[in-house]
Amino acid sequence: MTSIHQAAVYGSDRRFLAMALPFVLDGLAKGDPVMVATTSANLELLGSALGRDGRLVDYAETAFLGRRTVERATAFHRYWQRRGPEAPRGGHVRILAEPVWAGRAPADVRAWQRMESGLNLLLRPTNVWMICPYDERTADPGVVATARRTHPTLSEDGVSMTPCPEYTDPAGFIGECDSFPPLEPPDDSAAARVETLHALRVFVTGHASFMGLSHDRAKLLSVAAYEVATLLGPPVTVRMWERLGAITCHVDRRGGRVADPVAGFLPPGSVACPGDGLWIARQLCDRLDIHNDQGGCVIQLHVPSARAEESWQSRSY
Repeated sequence: MTSIHQAAVYGSDRRFLAMALPFVLDGLAKGDPVMVATTSANLELLGSALGRDGRLVDYAETAFLGRRTVERATAFHRYWQRRGPEAPRGGHVRILAEPVWAGRAPADVRAWQRMESGLNLLLRPTNVWMICPYDERTADPGVVATARRTHPTLSEDGVSMTPCPEYTDPAGFIGECDSFPPLEPPDDSAAARVETLHALRVFVTGHASFMGLSHDRAKLLSVAAYEVATLLGPPVTVRMWERLGAITCHVDRRGGRVADPVAGFLPPGSVACPGDGLWIARQLCDRLDIHNDQGGCVIQLHVPSARAEESWQSRSY
């Protein structure tokens, strides 16, 4: 099996169709399963251009694949598992997948770029051919430039493959992402050095409840922290604080390290692996950030605050 991971930079509807339409039509002609996950505007463009052939394509508005990196990586993997057996011998499972970049905070952008780089490792054992479109009308120029570091090749026509000289080995790129300093805990953050996993769960559950999370949500955050601490190994230092819209749980293990750059991005398999718990933790949080340095490892878990959850649940339709 051979995987392909490409970026496609476009700045107009015409350029998007010039890439997407040949990619999809070539796949359909060869009997490849095809999924398109992009903006609603692009789905309408492509659907109109495909006509009746559009019925053979699996569509999803890009947000449907999840707003968290782990949801997106898991969705790709499960699509390949489900449709891969249908691909002809020597064929591919084709995925056109466009993430949303506008409006993201720098740490969130970095998390998504980390995932884009990690896909080169996650997709390696598959026959997925993925093109990731980048709309230079809306994406920050820095995001577009980094796409050339996280994708081995570019394609303007959905068929050709132009090597990216800027492409960076995923382990190196992810190492750069993980070397960014973590959010600095405020002076009034709750803090404790815990020697056991039980003590960690008690601390996290209690302080999350004090910050207003429901009992169930507090317990889930404690499960995520437990999985992180299990991977790093106790003792750990835990700090918790609330900022606008979010609660952060900061787990610090001096001398610890997450060795696998893509740990926790795929669901656990039949054989247990050290990163399985990290997948669970990623599922339970809005974002999970890893920060490795020479002194050890900090993992920060971010979940919505009680007020943010209340606002989300009270939306009217």
